[in-house]
Amino acid sequence: MDTRIVQKHKLLNRWAHWVNFPVLALMVWSGLLIYWANDIYTLFGHKVVPTWVFDTFNLKKQLATGLAWHFALMWLFSFNGLAYVVYMGWAGGWREVFPNKNSFKEALQVMLYDLKLSKVHPPQKKYNGAQKIAYSSIIFMGAGSLASGLAIYKPAQLGWLTALMGGYETSRLIHFLLTIGYCAFFFVHIVQVVRAGWNNFRGMVTGHELIKGEGA
Repeated sequence: MDTRIVQKHKLLNRWAHWVNFPVLALMVWSGLLIYWANDIYTLFGHKVVPTWVFDTFNLKKQLATGLAWHFALMWLFSFNGLAYVVYMGWAGGWREVFPNKNSFKEALQVMLYDLKLSKVHPPQKKYNGAQKIAYSSIIFMGAGSLASGLAIYKPAQLGWLTALMGGYETSRLIHFLLTIGYCAFFFVHIVQVVRAGWNNFRGMVTGHELIKGEGA
């Protein structure tokens, strides 16, 4: 067996990934503190986030703490996301991440294969169709979170943005739904990383992965 070391992820790509993960996790935590102070959203008459969640993670009603953490982390989240988008545009990495005409077909293949409904193995490449759609969506979700968050934070000073988002309550709802989207993305992403194995994880840590092939 011949083993080769190949580059998979650039440094800034890995940096943005590993900064975003804890920052988004902390923003969800601080957002829950804010939500806990006024949990207005219900689903069929029940709270979207049940009380036991706050009790389990000892999330007391700390509105000021939640706001302070959320706004501080917002700047890091914004600058990190902006740096990533600029880098992807400048270096041409967007061609690898953004979906193309075959991405949705590939995404369906990946879903059917993962659910054991098909034995047809999806195409093996750096990013398959499902990954392209997911990773591109998270960029637009980040932009939506920033816009809706600013619309909530400064509804008077940024009245035009609040109006563009559909008003204060709609902006708050969009912000909340996007948070649920992040949680779903985290869960699926972690499951897929575990399924992909150590070599894939190592690629995002070191930037390189091992490729095994037949020796001479």
